[in-house]
Amino acid sequence: MSVKDKVIVITGGSSGMGAATAKLANERGAKVVIGSRNQAKLDAMQAEVAHPENFATKLTDVTNAADVQALVQLAIDQFGQLDVMYNNAGIMPKGDIADAEKLPVWQGLLETNLMGVLNGIAAAVPTMRNQGHGLIMATDSVAGHKVSPGFGVYGGTKFAVKVIMEGLRQEEHANGIKTGIVSPGFVNTNLMNTINDQATHDQIMAANNATKNGWLSADDIAELAVFMMSQPENVDINEIMVRPTGQDF
Repeated sequence: MSVKDKVIVITGGSSGMGAATAKLANERGAKVVIGSRNQAKLDAMQAEVAHPENFATKLTDVTNAADVQALVQLAIDQFGQLDVMYNNAGIMPKGDIADAEKLPVWQGLLETNLMGVLNGIAAAVPTMRNQGHGLIMATDSVAGHKVSPGFGVYGGTKFAVKVIMEGLRQEEHANGIKTGIVSPGFVNTNLMNTINDQATHDQIMAANNATKNGWLSADDIAELAVFMMSQPENVDINEIMVRPTGQDF
């Protein structure tokens, strides 16, 4: 089992779990292309990876289908194929479902967490069908399995991602396309900075310090994501759920 020489595209790849996964896969011999909305972070990543000759970056907004298509095309043009499409970009705003003032926030959440995944799928599937193989992944969440007050809309997007990815598996398995989601609990990454309620943000971050052994790290998730990517073509790991040992839900 190995990612050596596999061509991997990762959205949200310049920070957090995406960056950790990109670096680890590149270190283990994969050819990695990442997209992000932050050009400075993309430039920094290019200088930090172990094998820069097998690494490429592109400014990408996952809510824009053309951007995601161009990211996938860059991987194909530069490295000749597409083995893994990892739809990792996401945001996590908080608020009550019925709060009318949050409607613009919810629209942005849906565009990033749902349309971002659908845009990635649409960009990757034609090439993978032609190849007769490929793996499409998405970052889900424990929130895609358990509802919490204040995170109902965020959780709704993650429940939807789980359903979309299972539907994709059923539609595309005969074409050799595999699907998988990684569903983390609390991970200490900059995703927490997208919580738009300061009191909730502070409460959650304080829980990190109170949890025995702390939360998961981005590197913890990267190991699991690369493990999923490393499987042979006859093995399709459809979901990995992981929590820090001290998480109580």
